[in-house]
Amino acid sequence: MVYTQSEILQKEVYLFERLDSANREAMKHLKAICFLRPTKENVELLIQELRRPKYSIYFIYFSNVISKSDIKALAEADEQEVVAEVQEFYGDYIAVNPHVFSLNLLGCCQGRSWDSAQLSRTTQGLTALLLSLKKCPMIRYQLSSEPAKRLAECVKQVITKEYELFDFRRTEVPPLLLLLDRSDDAITPLLNQWTYQAMVHELLGINNNRIDLSRVPGISKDLREVVLSAENDEFYANNMYLNFAEIGSNIKNLMEDFQRRKPKEQQKLESIADMKAFVENYPQFKKMSGTVSKHVTVVGELSRLVGERNLLEVSEVEQELACQNDHSSALQNVRRLLQSPRVSELDAARLVMLYALHYERHSSSSLPGLLAELRTRGVQEKYRKVRTALLARGSCGPQPCSTQSQACRAPVALQGVENVYTQHQPLLQETLDQLIKGKLKDSHFPYLGPSTLRDRPQDIIVFIIGGATYEEALTVYNLNRTNPGVRIVLGGTTIHNTRR
Repeated sequence: MVYTQSEILQKEVYLFERLDSANREAMKHLKAICFLRPTKENVELLIQELRRPKYSIYFIYFSNVISKSDIKALAEADEQEVVAEVQEFYGDYIAVNPHVFSLNLLGCCQGRSWDSAQLSRTTQGLTALLLSLKKCPMIRYQLSSEPAKRLAECVKQVITKEYELFDFRRTEVPPLLLLLDRSDDAITPLLNQWTYQAMVHELLGINNNRIDLSRVPGISKDLREVVLSAENDEFYANNMYLNFAEIGSNIKNLMEDFQRRKPKEQQKLESIADMKAFVENYPQFKKMSGTVSKHVTVVGELSRLVGERNLLEVSEVEQELACQNDHSSALQNVRRLLQSPRVSELDAARLVMLYALHYERHSSSSLPGLLAELRTRGVQEKYRKVRTALLARGSCGPQPCSTQSQACRAPVALQGVENVYTQHQPLLQETLDQLIKGKLKDSHFPYLGPSTLRDRPQDIIVFIIGGATYEEALTVYNLNRTNPGVRIVLGGTTIHNTRR
């Protein structure tokens, strides 16, 4: 997620192994650097390794706090004294973007309560993040969420227990950790997206920066899986938050630039200087060639799916469901799309879910009729069950039509058709806006413990239990840009798209 294999090779690391892979050869001429989560399994595997070491010397780095008893067990196993160093190097989370992190956990709660193993993992991930950023924060949590309160207490316990680790230089305004619950905004993860990174995740799926393109018609062998990382892909870094129309013209510019730089087929290599120039420019050309073919393929596939699944029309109706309050128009449009053979099962179910979230308690609600239409269409039961799960949350989902006052106020002064697809603002936008202005109510988002923040926060870490989205990552990116002096980091148990 943060370092490529070729970058590691430049540090003279030539062999990559997993500690749990069987039949590794002994290579006593090599030193080993181990980077591990301090889990019971990993400590046990390391004990086995140290009893029969395969390398000459070991430098051990744990991604989180390790207990004294585990260190003692490792020391006892190191009879041949091959361990040169043991350190805690806090990286027990996945760095997705410079301001976004994930724990890659799916299904962290059972009903309205934490799964105990997932609570423990989430606490570890959050405390490692705080340690790596050198923050000892004040904690606020969403009062309506029991999981948020529970997580706040667990993080506080670790900070209290490991107070020496959290003894950082005090800042004038203490940092703030804000814990939120996904179920407070069930609409955002259900919408189609139109900015590059969010759209790729929604339509193709991003898994640890990797995109699986194996199902793309006529895909070449070397493009079946590609990596999209802003760290080492300039085009992606510059375009990940732009909308689809802009990406199209930027891809065209990239292609034209590439054509200009392309070595001529019959290039005359007459002198040593010509050959030298060709050899020096070739790696750069090769890298650019890879970037061009990757993004042309990805954007081409997004474009194909948008056309095939009629997503422009679907998305327009989704935005109307999320942001307007015209029930009869919404119902008419949903019905029309449910009858269209071009609308996929997932999109049909998604439209009914969004209708349910907004209009279930409306006096003229036609939810039973729409569910019957899904059944008639033969939409798989798994999609229909999701709708029931969403609504079973009752009070924790958005209240019908209260969406107007929260995440989905009617768009103001829309200009150009482009905006029709991006009217929706996640609830997080309003929550963070109020927090930055010092207006977020303590009665809804209490502090854990007696002290409260007197000044406006400057360092904010917001974590969404149940998963964040790339639309929210875009919101945080924009807030960071428009509020100098405020730094916001967004995290979630996972990064959602509709399928997840």
